[in-house]
Amino acid sequence: MQHRKIAFIGAGNMSKSIISGLVKNGYPASSIFASNPSRPKLDELHNTLGIQISQSNAEVVAQCDVIVLAVKPQLMEQMCSDLAASNTLDGKLFISIAAGLPVKRLQEMLQGQDKVIRTMPNTPSALGKGMTGLFAPENISTADKEYAGQLLKHVGEIAWVNEESLIDSVIAAAGSSPAYFFAFLEAMQQEAERQGIDHDTARLLVQQAMLGAAEMVCHNPQLEISELRAQVTSKGGTTAKALESFAAHNLSDIVAKSMQAAVARAQEMARTF
Repeated sequence: MQHRKIAFIGAGNMSKSIISGLVKNGYPASSIFASNPSRPKLDELHNTLGIQISQSNAEVVAQCDVIVLAVKPQLMEQMCSDLAASNTLDGKLFISIAAGLPVKRLQEMLQGQDKVIRTMPNTPSALGKGMTGLFAPENISTADKEYAGQLLKHVGEIAWVNEESLIDSVIAAAGSSPAYFFAFLEAMQQEAERQGIDHDTARLLVQQAMLGAAEMVCHNPQLEISELRAQVTSKGGTTAKALESFAAHNLSDIVAKSMQAAVARAQEMARTF
């Protein structure tokens, strides 16, 4: 792929995850820039990954062709206004990883710059195991779409959506979902410890079980997840009893409502910011 010069505005966890994945997969550190108001996160990125850093957004934007907008939604408008006032932004490609901000709103914040692709990555990108949803409006060129897709393929799998509203569903299904799995694992570990298993062994049991289950899903794409579940569930056995308890407590409904809450919050953020 092209190694365009790329600036990350904001050096939070998601930027760190993507930058880490890019460098580990061969994107030249000399072509990656990051800016942030404070030094500690920047220094860590420079010292561990060798990228270029600055506390000035304007400085890194002036040097780059691609700008990743990675600040909190409530800070985005002021940041974009400052960029537009201090830089010539014409021709630059903007890739947003901010939840809840639609393309049209971002274009307004950038004072008419319309080359904006909206994405929703997740933190496993740091390990090359990310999942990113992307949406591009009709004015985005094939070359820019291909670049954005290839960029994020450096850190995992990608899925383009044809309707921007579906990015909110991507947030619920992938962007936020690592936290769901962590919460589930945390609860399992706590119960294993309550039953008498020591802390380290309980952690090993649940993390390896989750890893193995994920690998089984990935290596058997011809099977529905429901079939994989059925293969582990002997009638009247221990697994069946555990699943019966999940059903009795409406696990499917809990998951559905939680994902709907994530979508509703993304929609609320779009109205707020």
